[in-house]
Amino acid sequence: MDTHKKTQVVIVGGGVAGLMLSQLLHVEGISCVILERQTRAYTEGRIRAGVLEFGTVNLMRKIGVSERMDRLGLLHEGFALMDDGEKVRIALHDLVETDVMVYGQTEITIDLMDACVARGTPIVFEVKDVVLHDFESSAPYVTYIKDGSQHRLDCDFIAGCDGAHGVCRATLPDAAKYAVEKVYPFGWLGILSDVPPMDHELIYSNHERGFALASQRSSTRSRYYIQCDVTEKIENWSDDRIWDELEVRLGDTTDHRITRGPSLEKSIAPLKSFVCEKMQHGRLFIAGDAAHIVPPTGAKGLNLAASDVSYLADALIAHYKLGEEAGLKGYTDRALSRIWKAERFSWSMTQLTHRFPQMTAFDRKMQKAELSYIRNSAAAQTSIAENYIGLPY
Repeated sequence: MDTHKKTQVVIVGGGVAGLMLSQLLHVEGISCVILERQTRAYTEGRIRAGVLEFGTVNLMRKIGVSERMDRLGLLHEGFALMDDGEKVRIALHDLVETDVMVYGQTEITIDLMDACVARGTPIVFEVKDVVLHDFESSAPYVTYIKDGSQHRLDCDFIAGCDGAHGVCRATLPDAAKYAVEKVYPFGWLGILSDVPPMDHELIYSNHERGFALASQRSSTRSRYYIQCDVTEKIENWSDDRIWDELEVRLGDTTDHRITRGPSLEKSIAPLKSFVCEKMQHGRLFIAGDAAHIVPPTGAKGLNLAASDVSYLADALIAHYKLGEEAGLKGYTDRALSRIWKAERFSWSMTQLTHRFPQMTAFDRKMQKAELSYIRNSAAAQTSIAENYIGLPY
């Protein structure tokens, strides 16, 4: 056993949350080590989110990892809500004078990973059997297996950024008692293809056959989703079947033409809202998907991870630089305040844009009335815009 390694912060999980936290700490001279169970290639290749709030964009700039994002990212000044062909544009820039940026999570991961390597932030890939020890004391440590040998990392704090199925939340005492969850009765079937997007902005469509989303990762790469039953199997969906369904739900017209192409990736993901309201215990803190899941309808998953690690980094920096403990003690309350607002927005967007099983005529009338209200109310559109571009932190 290697018992001689020590760092200030051990970060469990090498996704966006863990990588971003490491760089926020690095620029302040705080040492950390990242433990990641997958290979670097796997971590960088995961297909995830693509809409960045202004706060996430600013964080990337703050840590000096924004060159490719600023050069290749697409600023979006608005997006559309559509219901059976009737469209309402939410003009983000006009309403709140701020945009969102479309830049894939895969690209962010690559940028952050490159920064870690260039700056010498240690990342240990393909670790197994990670165990957290003594985090209720002032001297926690983490053990893990790498290449068949056991290793030990002594530290001051442990940051759990290892996702919904990672070890960190599972290790928090009584975490299950603090879990709040809503499971939706459908999933999203997604297709990624190197074809031009059907529109320069995102379109969220509520159709009698179910929800659809026209999204993008670049001017030449498109990401589309359709609502499907949670029991569906991806092998039953050929590329042509998906494109056919998208044309129906999104309205393939001369103004909005879908370009077909071979899929680079296809998947089905269930929709769930989940919050663990216990985000710390002793010197163990959790952030990102380890603490919460949101439906992708509001584009909040990656962005909530960014605000979590921003709060956690602020607290750790105050501890090391100023000897202050208030930030660490208040981390959960500070993070949860923003998390629940984002959960509310994602839930409301899902309610507005999806056809639910056993939906009554009254339920459908409420959807129509809500969209009509949004169409004719600058205040309603501003509220949506404020939440979509991201509440401040």
